[in-house]
Amino acid sequence: MIGLKTFPLGGVHPEEGKFTAQKAIEILPIPERVYIPLSQSLGAPSVPIINKGDRVKTGQLIAKGEAFISANIHSSVTGTVEKIDEWIDASGYRKKTIIIKTEPDEWEEGILLNHQLNPTITLTKEEIIQRVKEKGIVGMGGATFPTHVKLSIPQGKKAEYLIINGVECEPYLTSDHRLMLEKGEEILIGIQILMKAIEVNKAIIGIEANKMDAIEHLSQLAQKYKGIEVQGLKLKYPQGAEKQLIKALVNREVPSGKLPIEVGCVVQNVGTAFAVYEAIQFNKPLIDRVVTISGKKFNGGNFLVRIGTPIQALIDQCGGLPENTEKIINGGPMMGKALVSTEVPVTKGTSGILIFTNEMSHRMPVYSCIRCGKCVSVCPMGLEPILLEKLVENKNWEMAESEHIIDCIECGSCHYTCPAGRPLLDMIRLGKNKVNQIIRSRGK
Repeated sequence: MIGLKTFPLGGVHPEEGKFTAQKAIEILPIPERVYIPLSQSLGAPSVPIINKGDRVKTGQLIAKGEAFISANIHSSVTGTVEKIDEWIDASGYRKKTIIIKTEPDEWEEGILLNHQLNPTITLTKEEIIQRVKEKGIVGMGGATFPTHVKLSIPQGKKAEYLIINGVECEPYLTSDHRLMLEKGEEILIGIQILMKAIEVNKAIIGIEANKMDAIEHLSQLAQKYKGIEVQGLKLKYPQGAEKQLIKALVNREVPSGKLPIEVGCVVQNVGTAFAVYEAIQFNKPLIDRVVTISGKKFNGGNFLVRIGTPIQALIDQCGGLPENTEKIINGGPMMGKALVSTEVPVTKGTSGILIFTNEMSHRMPVYSCIRCGKCVSVCPMGLEPILLEKLVENKNWEMAESEHIIDCIECGSCHYTCPAGRPLLDMIRLGKNKVNQIIRSRGK
């Protein structure tokens, strides 16, 4: 590891609150029922291939991702399909969901349960991408972009670097941190598999300096794996955003509206590398993930959770909700969103659940902008958040688009730093939705 790097423009450093960093991953018991949404990744919802009354095995394919950008879904449990109905998800809306009454595990044939470390990679590049697609692997950092699409390099483009995101810069979240400590070797083999799939000989794992134990652990392990380097990063949010991570690690800038492959990079999360390892070496589909549940004065932890498990089961495992609970957040406090129900299920993109008290949920009163410029100075994309807020208020969509509102990565640094308490991110999200609608309508 050489020095600590970071991105040059903007950023903040919120209170870390990594209360669960020393808590080892525990396996959460299988609940009585699981609720598996058909829309768990970026792109089109999957199409169910089972019916009410069917008995399914753990790891069995139950819904196909038929669109170009979509992902297969597998049963996370053994049991009987009670119904395929609408159920509320983390967005707050009711979406089509497969509801399964569970039984003890009976695994689908072909999934290897002997998880002895296996460093031998026998599949070809094409076979790796096809297996990743079959097993429904998506980005585990929260974006849930189907991984097989990311690994399919467009014609005329060439990947030079595989960037591995071990930053986990959102406060409170520690699931990636624990995974790096407890499954470091598996992650490194997963990285080698990904390197073979995109034909690169250089991978860089970026980790923030508040996880020195993970930096040291992976640096030591990486000495055995050719072409893999570990790079420590300064504490600065949003270091884990794709464009900021690429700038910090290889000093390249992804152009507006373009993907990392434009500058020769493919970015994957450490959780994705682990899921790829399990898919390739053990034929295991993505049916579980590590989730942090945390909050001030809350006895949280890191749990390996079957997809479809209600959030309430995680809360129960930690002793229930404190009396002064005001808000439950899906994800980190900077980019996460409040849940409307504890019956919302864990999905492939659930990295953390935060239990917020009255005090933590309090929003300061909103005052008039004092023109201090702090929101501009912390924006990592070089935007003017207060200007974008005004354009959205005035419904000036044409100028909002010309001022690059679409480039906002919704990190929340502007809202976090605003001394007037203005809801800058909320307004920009509204504006992005409207401008995106206008852009899509041009293509019709």
